[in-house]
Amino acid sequence: MRFPVFRSVWLASSVSNLGGLIQSVGASWMMTSIATSVGMVALVQASMTLPIMLLSLLAGAMADALDRRRMLLYSQIFLFSISIVLALCTWLELITPWLLLLFTFLIGCGAAFNAPAWQASVGDMVPRAHLPNAVTLNSMGFNIARSFGPALGGAIVAAAGAAAAFSVNAASYIALIVVLSRWRPPVVPQLLPRESLGIAISAGVRYVAMSPAIGRVLLRSFVFGLGASAVMALMPLIAKHLVAGGPLTYGMLLGAFGIGAVGGAIGNARLRQLTSTENIVRVSCLVFGLIAVVSGFSANLALTLLALLFGGASWVLALSTFNVTVQLSAPRWVVARALSLYQMFAFGGLALGSWLWGEVAEGPGIAPALYIASGILVFCAVLGWRWPLAQAEALNLDPLRPMHEPQTAVPVEPRTGPVVVTIEYLIREEDVLEFLGAMAERRRIRRRDGARNWMLLRDLGNPLVWTERYTTPTWAEYLRHTSRMTQEDALVPERLRALHCGSTPPVVRRMIERQTGSLPVASDSDAHDLAEPRIDPGRSS
Repeated sequence: MRFPVFRSVWLASSVSNLGGLIQSVGASWMMTSIATSVGMVALVQASMTLPIMLLSLLAGAMADALDRRRMLLYSQIFLFSISIVLALCTWLELITPWLLLLFTFLIGCGAAFNAPAWQASVGDMVPRAHLPNAVTLNSMGFNIARSFGPALGGAIVAAAGAAAAFSVNAASYIALIVVLSRWRPPVVPQLLPRESLGIAISAGVRYVAMSPAIGRVLLRSFVFGLGASAVMALMPLIAKHLVAGGPLTYGMLLGAFGIGAVGGAIGNARLRQLTSTENIVRVSCLVFGLIAVVSGFSANLALTLLALLFGGASWVLALSTFNVTVQLSAPRWVVARALSLYQMFAFGGLALGSWLWGEVAEGPGIAPALYIASGILVFCAVLGWRWPLAQAEALNLDPLRPMHEPQTAVPVEPRTGPVVVTIEYLIREEDVLEFLGAMAERRRIRRRDGARNWMLLRDLGNPLVWTERYTTPTWAEYLRHTSRMTQEDALVPERLRALHCGSTPPVVRRMIERQTGSLPVASDSDAHDLAEPRIDPGRSS
């Protein structure tokens, strides 16, 4: 909180979160009044989480490529506008079940574009060492609002109707819009042409797919979201049918969940010191599974409130741990896309679960749906024995070196390509197995950072000579690729240089692929480039 920008945004976003929770209570309870189907009630949460699953990757690519502050600001203005229209339609009694779902879907779209930019911006507001606590504070801020926002929302709905709740939500965006409009983050100079959205999206997907630590988070967060969504999606029905209450009771249940979440956020930093990331998630899954069972058989309001206290703590511990692990496992150039993929999986599980548990509740009933969800949460904990989450705090993901463009004898432009790179090593026979092991990791890093057609070759005439070869589509992509190597990745080239037995360092050749035949029409510089013979444009050690 001693960082002024983070403090201002945190306070304003907490007000916005309060309004969002009041709106959520109004929408969920209004649906119980205007819809005849139990499944429609569960679809309220699904309609808000589905856009996050569908749009997060696009939003993440935009957040990495564009001005994050502007993206946050425009998202908040969009949410403000939709909330005003929702409030007006409700006041005029124009709302139908499907129109309500449309509005909640649009609010979910705004949240989908806001979330990756907001979460990635935390790293721009505080140093990396403070990032886990900043993420936890964000969770705490949301859950402080959750601790009394739903009860306040229930009281507003009971006293003045859902339209009043929607109006309060619209007003809650104003403070955050003002803070974001005044924030001026430092501008990072762009040394390379900006990636197109398609290329940026594919780069983000490739990076995450080639990063086992992040992949485990995606799997576990999807399974956790699938199971945990039952309690959240069915909570209006728990309030109405299992404990025989009204909108105020629903607000109390959400408030108890929020109070528990605040407690979990407060204890999160201490728990991270005492135990591993995996143990926090594993215990959270088991506890939340138990809470689902208790919520299913309890007809006593006090017992259900007590259970939801522990449920809230488990919820925030699991999700904040997933979030922190992703942020600490991805470098800054791709962090928003990694977070967006995490959100796609986590909220995909929530959206699918919200629909699934609504269907199960309409058939076998509310309690059986909660019991089945409990089994899924236990399964999520069991997955930890096979795919445990990594401890990412010690990773150094700063760039290995500043971006440097090698000098070339052949003139090149950013769009020149394809570029072929070869690196020659001399490896003794007794070091071949160790060399191959290091090269397997080298291959993963190269492909993760954008290299194509990677291969390892051995000279048939001289068995000591091994050649690493890969391509990039353009010279700009080659420079982008080399700038993405991190301090953590440096261990692999160090191992390879130690195994190299030559008197000089491994030889690096950079070449441009060229076709024979007639020259195409091009600019003078391009024609000069194309007319050059196919030679080695540069060497470096």
